[in-house]
Amino acid sequence: MVSDNQELVLYDVEGFLRDESRKTGWAESISFPRSEDDVRKILAILEGKTPVTIQGARTGIAAGAVPFGGHIMNLSRQTRILGIRLREARRFSLIVQPGVILSILNESVAGKEFDTGDWDEESIRAYAAFKDASPHFFPPDPTETSATVGGMAACNASGAKSYLYGAMRGYVRGLRVVLSDGEVVSLRRGDVIACGRSLSLDTEGGKSRMLNLPSYIIPKTKSASGYYITDNMDAVDLFIGMDGTFGVITELELSLIPLPATIWGAIFYFTAEAKALDFVIRARSAGGKKVAALEYFDSNVLDILRRQKLENPAFLKLPIPPECYRHAIFADLHCDCETEAFDELLRLEECMEKAGGNTDDIWAATEPHQYNEMIEFRHAAPECVNMIIDHRKKDHPGITKLGTDLSVPDDYLLEVMSMYRTTLSELGLEYAIWGHIGNNHVHVNILPRDEADFEAGKALCIEWAKRAVAMGGAVSAEHGIGKLKTEQFAMMYSNKHFAEMRALKLALDPGGIFGRNTIFPWG
Repeated sequence: MVSDNQELVLYDVEGFLRDESRKTGWAESISFPRSEDDVRKILAILEGKTPVTIQGARTGIAAGAVPFGGHIMNLSRQTRILGIRLREARRFSLIVQPGVILSILNESVAGKEFDTGDWDEESIRAYAAFKDASPHFFPPDPTETSATVGGMAACNASGAKSYLYGAMRGYVRGLRVVLSDGEVVSLRRGDVIACGRSLSLDTEGGKSRMLNLPSYIIPKTKSASGYYITDNMDAVDLFIGMDGTFGVITELELSLIPLPATIWGAIFYFTAEAKALDFVIRARSAGGKKVAALEYFDSNVLDILRRQKLENPAFLKLPIPPECYRHAIFADLHCDCETEAFDELLRLEECMEKAGGNTDDIWAATEPHQYNEMIEFRHAAPECVNMIIDHRKKDHPGITKLGTDLSVPDDYLLEVMSMYRTTLSELGLEYAIWGHIGNNHVHVNILPRDEADFEAGKALCIEWAKRAVAMGGAVSAEHGIGKLKTEQFAMMYSNKHFAEMRALKLALDPGGIFGRNTIFPWG
């Protein structure tokens, strides 16, 4: 923390050495800045020499928030919503600090209730218009709603609805970033654009930095793997997905969009995986633009849910399908009216019939309470799997769940799913597969029974990453590289490209203090 005389006050760091990856690090000090000015004071005290790990709510599972020495800068106390802006065509955006929790943001937007005590006149006028406008929402929806928006920007978080709405990057209209020397970069989308692979950034203090952007080509699939780089890119996008390695985000402007008038859900059950995958391919190619999410649950997931319903009172009310249903696809429908939702449901029924499914095997949720039950069903899968692993760790403390975050282009969906099944069967590993199949991005969860399974699973994940990259895929579709996936990330690009990444980082962070060993090894 920072005292009144601008000295760093030591604080117990023990509770801040890990995130949801379960990896534990070490640090010498920690701070909890409440403002951009606090951030600059802390960096001045550290003098650009001490390694700094930036944290939010520590909900990430790639260990990006786990410190490897030095200082922890935790932004969880920067929780103010600073204002609202009215843009063209009655679109709105919120100006927020990075420590704002996603669930609180969503509740505030849905209820149109904000603390406006220190808002400027422009925000007060925009707020009046917002209260009179139709309902709006913030589309990015990672499973962990206790995530902070700054952390979501740091790893370009997405979630199930990214199938329709895209990831966090598309909803950041502007940001402020403090660099290691205390200089501030203030950016608004559309104002600073690269010339090819050259980008000039000016700080508010009048300093200029000419950046040479890496020459690699990013995958043409869903990806949160390393720095986002394209020709003639917007400077805002450089900082979305940086994973805390360039500077400290102290403010964001986030776009809101109108909430669909009708939201329905439907789960399509199948007796065979081939039919379920054929359904997904047909549903995508048929051109529907109202499906916000396409989520997959394999037979092992459904069996786990059935067992938990019988054995665990917490899942007693969970709606579970009969044994004859072996695979399921959840479709989240976001439509302008009920007629449109009904037409979309009919379109998906036709896809199901053509894929060899039976339209009697559909669970449709057309009322809010039914839809909420369906969402609970969707979120029960990771919860149940984590409970299984926690139980097994009592006898085998060295094991953890092993989960993939790979994505591949559309043409490789059948090949990658076959790869998973074949190799898992050959090794006799227990597993469950669910996730964002609309983006060819499922989470394969290996459930080790002992240390031997754990080691075999780790080796298999590396092999899968190699093969996914060869297909043109990404090693991390939504969770970021962090410190856990640097080995897999190294498969995506050449040594030359990593040298270019390091040079880019040093141009923004000359002492290399931010996020050491995140995205790529330091030194």
